[in-house]
Amino acid sequence: MNSACVLVFARYPVPGEAKTRLIPALGPERAAQLYRCLAEATLAQARAIRPAVDMALWYSGATEDALRAWLGDDLIYCPQPAGDLGQRLTTALDWAFAQGYASVLVVGTDCPGLDAAILTQGVAALATGADCVLGPAQDGGYYLLGLREPQPLLFQDIAWSTEVVLAQTVAQAQRLGLAPTYLPTLADIDTPEDLAHLPPSLHPTGG
Repeated sequence: MNSACVLVFARYPVPGEAKTRLIPALGPERAAQLYRCLAEATLAQARAIRPAVDMALWYSGATEDALRAWLGDDLIYCPQPAGDLGQRLTTALDWAFAQGYASVLVVGTDCPGLDAAILTQGVAALATGADCVLGPAQDGGYYLLGLREPQPLLFQDIAWSTEVVLAQTVAQAQRLGLAPTYLPTLADIDTPEDLAHLPPSLHPTGG
């Protein structure tokens, strides 16, 4: 077992349920296709830094068998629990630290700019003493969070899916005596306006 683990939060790309805010611009099929491409790109970047880290996929939207058929057998598969994002993050991080990992990164699958170099930077920051690592998103959230021990209070009283998530998280971190280390600010792909940040290779095709 490695000392570091990357937790990837992902959902199965069911048309009509994936990237719903993009459906007005793309339609349900293309929105789901885009999500599929974003998730696969994220996993490819995380796989690129192995064997330095282990990887666990925290999934929703389908069975483990369906996720394995899509993404392969080289991941640890964990079903996301019920609850808001804060509760799900707390559960996933508690699980990772209970396995014995010394540092844990959590990422989503909405950020095409997240690459192996940034993941490596996050792992290195934790390994050299940072107690909290954040990858800010342009929309006011974050695309990556890293910790060296469980911090359940970090995820309480956060207005999830709003433009104040990062600011509230930083304020909570400071209350807990954590000094965040920041990675580069990147763009998430959540709304039709965000499609301007999408690399040409990820543009969905078809109807």
